[in-house]
Amino acid sequence: MKHVLNKNRFKNALFALTLAFFPLLTGCQNASNRHYNRAMDYLSQDQYDQAISEFTKAIDLNPRLVEAYFQRGNTYSIIKGDHDLGILDFDKAIEINANSAELYYSRGGAYSQKGQYDQAISDYTRAIQINPKFAEVYNDRGIASLDMEKYDLAISDFTEAIKLDPDSSCAYFNRGMAYGAKGEYGQAIIDYTRAIELDLSYADAYYNRGRAYYDNGQYDLAISDYTMVLGIEPNDAGAYNNRAMAYIGRGEYDRAIADCNNAIAIDPQYDKPYHNRGLAYLGKREFDQAIMDCNSAIALNPDLAQSYCSRAVAYRNKGEYYKAWEDVHKAESLGFRVRPEFLKELRDASGRDE
Repeated sequence: MKHVLNKNRFKNALFALTLAFFPLLTGCQNASNRHYNRAMDYLSQDQYDQAISEFTKAIDLNPRLVEAYFQRGNTYSIIKGDHDLGILDFDKAIEINANSAELYYSRGGAYSQKGQYDQAISDYTRAIQINPKFAEVYNDRGIASLDMEKYDLAISDFTEAIKLDPDSSCAYFNRGMAYGAKGEYGQAIIDYTRAIELDLSYADAYYNRGRAYYDNGQYDLAISDYTMVLGIEPNDAGAYNNRAMAYIGRGEYDRAIADCNNAIAIDPQYDKPYHNRGLAYLGKREFDQAIMDCNSAIALNPDLAQSYCSRAVAYRNKGEYYKAWEDVHKAESLGFRVRPEFLKELRDASGRDE
């Protein structure tokens, strides 16, 4: 499934909060405030380096200007991807004002982006203690728990975010992710559906609902959702690949091959479409083509255990039992559980026990 964070959504949402909590400084227009306001103008024009420069000038003139540390920290972390510099600015801002939920929220976001989820959760929790009605913090603390595979905690936080903001499509989407990770596909589908109702162009929600339908064996509905994704994002190689999987589930191998071809044309380094095209050729009993595609998938990702297993099936059907056993052993060494039924077929066909 797609990751919970869409970078553009994340940037836009947090910058909206940034502008709401720390707007332009009015009143006494001293030199520090003028630099700060000029920096905010640069931010609104997406001129981020100039904004950082002006925030720095404001801080040099007024080392206790918490708004400038906050804005510069968000610019470093969210826009430039330099989370360490962002955290340094948030640290300084919190030293000056330890009772701002927004500062802890932003520092938590930077820690989360670094994969330091314990620190992120600690900051999110402090933000909630200061402002228990801060819906976005519950959502993002849930994301951190989700990344730590603490699914029940994540669901609890997403549920609270929804109570505080019932129109949050992202919170429904993220809770759907948590339910899907637990294998509760029916609940996941309900949440993705609500996210789509709130935002009809939410491509990630269609994508993930399609995967939930696929995992639930509802191939027609999965195909419908991936088709919706492609209507919104025509160059989404993952949607073509996953729709191909659903077509394979329906036994529509030629359509699956066409979708894999499209995925490969968009991203020739994407291993999964080669693997799935190989599966489609297996379904068509075109074993040489299947082997060629498995070879391509393995060349791109030598640890793709499924491709070794699929190639073993092709070799077994070609009577090349030694090669089939080699691929079985390789797949098993990568942690893949080969179906006992296939192992029995291979033993019977090859006259070997290994």
